[in-house]
Amino acid sequence: MIPGMNPKQLKKMERQMKKMGMEMKNIDDVEEVIIRCADKEIIITNAEVSTMNVMGQETYQITGNAVEVEREVELVIPDEDIEMVANTAGVSAADAEEALRATGGDLAEAILKLNS
Repeated sequence: MIPGMNPKQLKKMERQMKKMGMEMKNIDDVEEVIIRCADKEIIITNAEVSTMNVMGQETYQITGNAVEVEREVELVIPDEDIEMVANTAGVSAADAEEALRATGGDLAEAILKLNS
């Protein structure tokens, strides 16, 4: 649970936690934990995971070797946006889609780019 704590202190702490309505358990056989963010993933290998329940609120404590990995986010452009940019700028759908990808999906910026 807590590295470096002697067993006697650990038992005392567990009794105190139980008196306060707190329960802590280890999750066995965890291989890795992945935290996905919008632009990256945090991968924790050799993970040790503990859960703590305090009055119905579940909290997880994770220890291990963490590595951050950038995520490639694919830009999804709705057909309606392509059609609107193509009609407004007077260009083909392919040109409108290319402009939208170049501007990160910004409609106004794509129209301005095509009209300049």
